[in-house]
Amino acid sequence: MRLILSSRDFGGDASRSAILRQLSKPLHACRTLFVPNERATHERIAGGLYHARLQKYGFNPALVAVFDEASDTDYASLPLDLIYISGGNTFATLDKLRKTGLDRVIENHVRRGVIYIGGSAGAHIASKDVSHVLEADENAVGLSDFQALGLLNGVLICHYTEARRPWLERARLGAYPVYALTDGDTLVVTDKAVTKIEGCG
Repeated sequence: MRLILSSRDFGGDASRSAILRQLSKPLHACRTLFVPNERATHERIAGGLYHARLQKYGFNPALVAVFDEASDTDYASLPLDLIYISGGNTFATLDKLRKTGLDRVIENHVRRGVIYIGGSAGAHIASKDVSHVLEADENAVGLSDFQALGLLNGVLICHYTEARRPWLERARLGAYPVYALTDGDTLVVTDKAVTKIEGCG
């Protein structure tokens, strides 16, 4: 298992550099499932919006599948190197994963060795619990079960600054280890270790 979690993923120089160093092959050669946030529509996906965005980051659009609830694609059977979930509303994105069953598909892929890249909401979703994210994100979908994918044995506070220290202290009262990530930090999680790569944030 390998998770690469950050606040800004490919949108920040430090986190982008850290991600690329963790890949076993060049980004443009990686078969990728990209999971857009709650604002995604079938029309936006079909129109190539996300493929174009990922191409700017260095992905090969021909090797990228963008998750679309309206598609009959068998995402569980895709041959993948990466699963990438970027920012958005943590609760709405997690709710979408559950309702479509993609949460279990992601877990199975990652357990089999597919690398998970999560930025901001995508990073939170990989953790044990997202209840503390109520401090920052609106829970407009009315999520009541805050258990996340549980790939990381801990919880995250992304976009960490000193202003979020009270949030950090409250999260530390919970049941799980807490990792605070500035906009420059990246957390690399394997079966053997959790390593924080510090960057300018």
